[in-house]
This record gives sequence, C-alpha cells and structure tokens, in this order.
Amino acid sequence: MKSHVKHGARSGAAGFLAVLAALSLTACGGHESDINLLPQDEGEERVVNLFSPMEKTNPNAENVARTASDLTVVMAEEQLGVTMVYRTYTAESYQDKTYDEAILDRARNNMDDLYLLNPDVILTLGAEGKLMDLSGLDSAKNLRDIIRVANTVDGKLVAIPQEVVAYGLFLNVDLFNQYGLALPETPEEFLECCRVFQENGIETPIGANRWWLETFVFAQAYADLYNGGNTEAEIAALNSGEAKYSDYMRPGFEFLQTLIDCGYIDAEKALVSEAIEAEGPDFLAGKTPIVMAYWGAANSETSYGKTDFEMQVIGFPTDRGQMPVMPMTGLAVGAEAEHREDAAKVLDIMTSDEALRIYSETNRVISPSKNVKVDCVPALRPLNQRIEEGVYVLGSNASMRVEQWGNTCQIVRQLLGGATVDECMAAFDELQAETLS
Repeated sequence: MKSHVKHGARSGAAGFLAVLAALSLTACGGHESDINLLPQDEGEERVVNLFSPMEKTNPNAENVARTASDLTVVMAEEQLGVTMVYRTYTAESYQDKTYDEAILDRARNNMDDLYLLNPDVILTLGAEGKLMDLSGLDSAKNLRDIIRVANTVDGKLVAIPQEVVAYGLFLNVDLFNQYGLALPETPEEFLECCRVFQENGIETPIGANRWWLETFVFAQAYADLYNGGNTEAEIAALNSGEAKYSDYMRPGFEFLQTLIDCGYIDAEKALVSEAIEAEGPDFLAGKTPIVMAYWGAANSETSYGKTDFEMQVIGFPTDRGQMPVMPMTGLAVGAEAEHREDAAKVLDIMTSDEALRIYSETNRVISPSKNVKVDCVPALRPLNQRIEEGVYVLGSNASMRVEQWGNTCQIVRQLLGGATVDECMAAFDELQAETLS
C-alpha cells in the first residue's frame, strides 16, 4: 500500500495512519484545500476545522468506509448546526514534511480544531499540553479500557478513535490442512509449521513487508505486560528507567532473526516491499500460506476479503497463545483551538454509541465503545474472540514515554537491513536514555 506519508523520521507510525486513513477516511491526492463536507449556508459562522490525511471523496465513488465516516459527521452537523471543513495534508503541499511533522506544526500553532493523530503524535502533543482533556465527554464514559490506557497522557484522555484496529496473522487454512498442520499457538508451533511448508516446496512461507513485522515483536514483548495483571507497575518501571525496553523486545527480535535465518522470511524483499502490494498476490494465489495484516483487510475485496480458499485470522504466536496486536490512532481537539468547544461537541457525537454503532456496522470493525458489538466475517472470529476475552497487546500506548509503533518499526527495519539483535537492542537503550533525559 503506497502512501505519501511513509517517509521521514516517523514513517512507521505515519504509515499506520495512512492505512487507517485508507480504510476509514480515504487517502488523498492533489493539494491542500478546505472542503466542506456539506454545503455551507450563506452566513453560517459555526465551523469546525478538521486536519487529516484525506479530502472529500468523489460522491459517486463506492467507498463503504468513507460513507460510515460521513454518516457520523452528518449526525454532528445536523444536531449542532455546525459545518465540518476538511483541511487536508498532501505530499505536494508539504514537500518533505511527513503527515506527523505537518500536524505537529499546525497543532502547536492552533491552526485547526480537530485532528486525526498517529500514536506518537498523541504522546508528543499530549505531553506538551496541546490537546484537550476529553474525559468529561459523555462518549468517554463508554470507552473500552484499552482505549483509555492507549490514549491517556499525564492522566488526561487526549484522543478517541472511531474504530479499534487489530493486527493478526492471515492464514490459508487449506494449505495448513493439506499438510496436517494445526493453526499455531506458540512460537515453537509456528516455527514447526514454517519448517513443514518449506520442506514441501513452499520456499518462503511468510509474506512480509517493511511496515508490519513489528507485530511479531509486540506480541512476544508485551504478552505478559498486558495480560499478567501488573501492567501499570511495569509501565511505570519502564518510564522511570528502572526497566529496559530492550529486555522486553529481545525475545521478539530473536524470533524474527530465526525466521530470517531459516529463510521463512525474505528480509531483503521485505525491506523494500509495501504492505499488501508485495505479499498479497502470492497469498491470494495460494503460493504463500501466511501474511500479516490489519482487521479491515479481511473485509475489503481489494485486500483479502475475497479468497478462493478458507482463510482464518489469528493472533501472533506467544507463550500465552495467539495474541492480537492493537495500535491506536485517535481524534483529538486542540487545547487552545479557536472552535474547541464546538469541536469537542462534534467529537462527542461522532464517538457516541449511536454514531459508533452506525460506523461499526457499516465498516464491520471493532468499536471503541464497550457497548457496541458487531458481527464480524467468519475469517475474523478467532481474532475477535481473543479481543472480546480481553487478551491482546497494545502496539501503541501514550502512557509509555517512549513511543512504540513507529520506533519499533524503524528498528525492525534495521534488523531486515542486516543489523544484529544486539545492535537493535542498543538502539532501544539509546532511545530510552534520550527520552528519559
């Protein structure tokens, strides 16, 4: 999946938001522009400016995700009598600036009201006091605990998403059945599946790209942290420097190195491959039994929503079993924005149970509200079951002082480029030292 936001220091996190934007907001092209979602009545003064990586789409284009977002915006406009205005990021407008860099500048200068933010930017702007505390909104009372944890900075809830994005392993079950393999639960079982596939002529069992291999790392690094009953204390130890991120990350990086050394992942190809574009064709053709992707890819016919074989989506292998990985983006309101009160009211409606039910049922995605449950496609049921059981790890967490998703992505790419596991762990230690200092 090519995106103009995938470059620069924060390319990993920016790439994640580009995926979410393509899924729920539709990535843009062209130039920066102010585009009303609905025609503005003459004399209308109440506007809310939204900065995001998209423009208003062609109304004749078939885009279910875009329709879902539109419906919630229309609800807010009609109930409040305001008009949403899109202020759009594009590569042409910002040249060498990533989406994250552009939005940091705009938010620090109070140029907009409402922002769609990546995890690292939520952490940065929240720590700087640039984002409004949303904990008083009615919709905030209905959020899943995972949303509060991931989007809380210095005790303030600073962002709320319209959906929870979950990553998992997409498996060709027909190939697993052909070779008598059960769907793997642990790292050891996963390695055995790859060995059997390779011995039966599937040279590279795992289709990988340069953006999403960190999901393997997160699953193994934080399986105990998020599921062992001591989450807050462990995060506090990391934030103080008492514990080292590298100690958590090492097992996941060693596992990736094993996959590379055994030839189960083609590191050289992964390092230059875009998500889904590279591994997708072979997976759909039944040549590659395993890929990793986000929840929405199982719903979209342009990704993996229509296969000629039985597909199942499971969590990543850990000693605690199959583990979904869930990074977070979020909608946030500028603390000093010109229309901050109206923007907060708009966000409250867009993330109300009523709006999220429409959004989730249209997109068939996981809702951030604990009150909204949506039936998923059969392929996603194994992943969804784990999430509903409360078994998962976060790929981003604003309460951690070291940003997770983007930084881990970049260090994984160092591994793909030939760095040793020890060198990658030294990079985490350096990152932690710089952040804490």
